[in-house]
Amino acid sequence: MRVLVVAAPLLGHVFPLMPLALELRAAGHEVVVATGGEALRVSESGLRVEDVVPANVRFGPIALRIMLKHPLVARRELRGSGRLDFVSRLFCQVGDAMTGPLQAFARQWKPDVVLHEPLAAAGSALGVPSIVHDVSLFDGLELTAAVGARMKAEVRSPATVLRTAPRSLMEFRVGQPMRFVAYSGDGAVPRWLAEPAGKPRILVSRSTAPGPGSGRMMEAVVKAAEQVDAEFVLVRPDRTEGLPDNVRTVGWVPIPRVLPFCDGIVHHGGAGTLLGAFAAGVPQLVEPGPGDRTVHATAVTGRGAGIGAGPREITPALLTRLIEDSKLQRAAGEVAEEIAAMPSPAEVAQRWESLRHWGHNSQD
Repeated sequence: MRVLVVAAPLLGHVFPLMPLALELRAAGHEVVVATGGEALRVSESGLRVEDVVPANVRFGPIALRIMLKHPLVARRELRGSGRLDFVSRLFCQVGDAMTGPLQAFARQWKPDVVLHEPLAAAGSALGVPSIVHDVSLFDGLELTAAVGARMKAEVRSPATVLRTAPRSLMEFRVGQPMRFVAYSGDGAVPRWLAEPAGKPRILVSRSTAPGPGSGRMMEAVVKAAEQVDAEFVLVRPDRTEGLPDNVRTVGWVPIPRVLPFCDGIVHHGGAGTLLGAFAAGVPQLVEPGPGDRTVHATAVTGRGAGIGAGPREITPALLTRLIEDSKLQRAAGEVAEEIAAMPSPAEVAQRWESLRHWGHNSQD
């Protein structure tokens, strides 16, 4: 079977699809990934990758135009309470730009089924049975419908949706469960970071998408770090000099390979990092913010597996709690066990032939 995997041109959107895409290839299916921009980097996986995003598609200018035209929508989005209004306006424009190149490639390659992440709604506009692959705690069907409703092309209802959110965090009435497997591409991991530190280790990461204030959380952690009995590792920091003795730095690293050697993680609330930390059973401190970040911070806190806090709330006591609170550790471990019990991407790939005919079946 020919499977076309479609993602918006962002690493955080294509990475979660890769474990299943690779398992589909291993199961004997032909797989092509269609995306663009920075997401083209997944060609390192060995899968064929097609660039279907015009070079003039840039998220920054699109977002700015939406903010200027719809200031109230933008304000709600920045507060993390915008729901789908802003994101649907943003990704419908990206989807419209992707649709033509995608349709042209589909006519030539003739895929049997399309697998796409929720915000790449153009994947359901090709006249081919489609399957949505959830990549966050939001309902992928709802996201696809919201984006598709604003697009020029006809976006059809997907055959089914793969749910990666564990039920104790988010439960949906329909869809097929599939274990979240963290993926962040290739990359070297320093030897010192791939072994225990001898003391608690806290990883501090931030979004791959730059933006105003994106480094404030990291700076707040650095300010408090000296009074915490732990080793801190900053991933891609703005500065590497003048740091406390217990703060180390590293460039781009595959975070899933590092998490098993960490006792806590501080991050921006992105879905990939969030679910990766859950899968590793690592307590997390999540910064609320625009888009899905506030929802994710609330979910972590509600499950008891982490803490939601902004830069101004970071204190030595809070960071110490992240690595010493047994309740956080226990809840994080419970979620990890829950994720491990879900069907793996390999298991889903083995029954792929029937998946597109399942429809919106219940998870039960």
